[in-house]
Amino acid sequence: MVREKVTVSTRTLQWKCVESRVDNKRLCYGRFILSPLIKGQADTIGIAMRRALLGEIEGTLICMELAAPFICARGPGYVTAQDIISPPSVEIVDNTQHIARLTEPIDLCIGLQIERNRGYRYSIKRPNNFQDGSYPIDAVFMPVRNANHSIHSYGNGNERQEILFLEIWTNGSLTPKEALHEASRNLIDLFIPFLHGEEETLHLEYNRHKGTLPPLTFHDRLAKLRKNKKERELKYIFIDQLELPPRIYNCLKRCNIHTLLDLLNKSQKDLMKIEDFRIEDVKQLLGILEKHFTID
Repeated sequence: MVREKVTVSTRTLQWKCVESRVDNKRLCYGRFILSPLIKGQADTIGIAMRRALLGEIEGTLICMELAAPFICARGPGYVTAQDIISPPSVEIVDNTQHIARLTEPIDLCIGLQIERNRGYRYSIKRPNNFQDGSYPIDAVFMPVRNANHSIHSYGNGNERQEILFLEIWTNGSLTPKEALHEASRNLIDLFIPFLHGEEETLHLEYNRHKGTLPPLTFHDRLAKLRKNKKERELKYIFIDQLELPPRIYNCLKRCNIHTLLDLLNKSQKDLMKIEDFRIEDVKQLLGILEKHFTID
C-alpha cells in the first residue's frame, strides 16, 4: 500500500511497506521499498538511513538501581517486570522479563532510574556520578536492533533504475514504521541548515535547543507562581507530584531539585546548564506547572 509520494524531476518516488510482523513483544520486523531511483541513489539513501536508524533514534530504559523502592516483591518466587511500580507515563514493553529469583521469604525493594537517550553507554564511564547505594547498569538505548538495506536494479543502459529495500528490526518499544519515520525526520533536521542561502554558524545537538521563551520569560512566570503560593507551601510540594516526563524528572533530581521551592530558586539559565536539559524541556516544564497551578 503506497504511503506517500514525492515528486522529483519527472519521476515520482513511492514507498510502501511490503512486509510487517511481530515475532514477540521485544522483536518487530518491517520491510519497506522506495522506487524508482537513479543508479547510485539507493546506496546513498540506504547507508544514511541505516546509520540514522541505529544511531539517531532515542530510546528509554532503566540505567541505574537506586535505594528508593520502585520494585517491591516478596519471596520465595520469581520477580519480573510485572512487579515494577511505574507512573502512567511509563509503559513496560514486556512485563514477563525476568529480573530475579528469590529462594527465601525475604522482601526485595529496588528503585529504578529511567532515562531517555541514544546509542549505548557503559556504566564504568561515569563512576563518579552514582550516589551511595546505587548500582549502575550498562545502557543500550537503541530501540532499533538491526537494519539492513539491499538494492534491486532493472532496466538497460542509461535507463537503468534501482529499488531500495529497507529491513528494520525493533525491540518492541516502537514499530519499524515509526522508527523509519523518526530516522527520516532526524536526517532532514541535519540537512536543513544547508538549505539556507548564506553560511551560518551551526549549533548542533544540545546547543541548538538553547534559547529564550518570549514574550514572558521563565523567571517571570515562576515569579507569578511564587506570588500565588506561600513559600512554606512550595517547600512541601515535591516534583514527584508533578508527573514529569522521566528525562526531565531525572535531570532535576541529579541537580538536587526535589521540591517546587528548589525549582523556583533556579533561573532558566541555571536549568540550561543541566546536562541533557533543552529549551523544549523548559517549555514543557512550564506547561506542566501551568496545568497544576495558576500562573497567569
